[in-house]
Amino acid sequence: MANNSRKVTFMGSQGEELAARLDLPAGPPKAYALWAHCFSCTKDIFAAARVADGLTRHGIAVFRFDFTGLGASDGDFANTNFSSNIGDLVAATDYMREHLEAPKFLIGHSLGGAAVLAVAAQVPEAVAVCTIGAPADPAHVAENFTEHRAEIEARGEAEVLLAGRPFRIQKQFLDDIESHTLEDHIRSLKKALLIFHSPVDNTVGIDNAARIFKAAKHPKSFVSLDDADHLLSRKADAVYVANVIVAWADRFLEAGEAGLQTGDAMTEPGTVVVRETETGKFTSSVSIGGRHTIFADEPVSIGGDDLGPTPYELLLSALGACKTMTMRLYAERKSIALERASVTLRHDRIHADDCAECETENGMIDRIQTEIEIIGNMDDEQRRRVAAIAERCPVHRSLTSEVKIESTLRE
Repeated sequence: MANNSRKVTFMGSQGEELAARLDLPAGPPKAYALWAHCFSCTKDIFAAARVADGLTRHGIAVFRFDFTGLGASDGDFANTNFSSNIGDLVAATDYMREHLEAPKFLIGHSLGGAAVLAVAAQVPEAVAVCTIGAPADPAHVAENFTEHRAEIEARGEAEVLLAGRPFRIQKQFLDDIESHTLEDHIRSLKKALLIFHSPVDNTVGIDNAARIFKAAKHPKSFVSLDDADHLLSRKADAVYVANVIVAWADRFLEAGEAGLQTGDAMTEPGTVVVRETETGKFTSSVSIGGRHTIFADEPVSIGGDDLGPTPYELLLSALGACKTMTMRLYAERKSIALERASVTLRHDRIHADDCAECETENGMIDRIQTEIEIIGNMDDEQRRRVAAIAERCPVHRSLTSEVKIESTLRE
């Protein structure tokens, strides 16, 4: 699905004209998303452009703009701060509401992620928020100019290099970011939250994602960006983010805020709802007890988009998790000094006649191989007992006993 882009201008929070870009899908938009860029970045950074391209290909329009004093927008960056960024987001929302449609999705990259978390309550039409490499505290951005902190405090301002470009940072900026805390905003979000973060992000550490996730209430989801860098400079990483956002957002397109309190969100623990996302051949969203959302898919090599683990990988994950939990419970009950247990699992199919202990005599059978690693100060007998108990975990028992699957067709 091709897309088109057009330039837009609107008045920002400080009365300056701000430059924006509206990315539109080929047909009528399913919904609009508002993008907030990273600190000292612009609306045209590769990550923003590539994610916007991916979203428009799936029918979601994207409105991205330069904050006051950045990119093609008017104003002096030195006079801006986190509060003015929030004000610019509100102004952008007002413009969209009047001339287009209020955004259903708020997407923020780095400090822009912190900004959309802070502004979300002022956008009642938005049903979902997505952050990418976002800090849990706006004051985190001050780490970019730690060596200039004393000069800023003494002289009231200093020129610093950010991404190779000079910027004037004033003391009022430091005072402003330190006056903002996100925890209350996150806790009272009342919108679905999707958190992207790379475990090797050297600009904003992965611990920030943990803090945001812990503060948020369900529905909330976390997606690891593996070895992506902070700016998503590789095209494949930005495309992946766009595809996951579309798959995740699909369930909220028709729901509205009230929809977050019904349906899957109220599913009782232990119930899993799997539905196609309509964004790929095999991609499905998996809502677990109404509290967690993950994705299942197939590899690109067989026609999937690789947005999540395969069904068999999910099966192995359940078995491995059950085994580690069972070993942990047993070790605690028996006062065994287990520091860490891990299980490596593989699935394949073998000929029945290659399995001497199997009841099946002909054809193929499924084989799951598990390798258990146990770390801790224990003797050989304790180690053997901990490993043995893993064979008795509930999921292992279910897989090796008679299982009856009852299916009904919902009217």
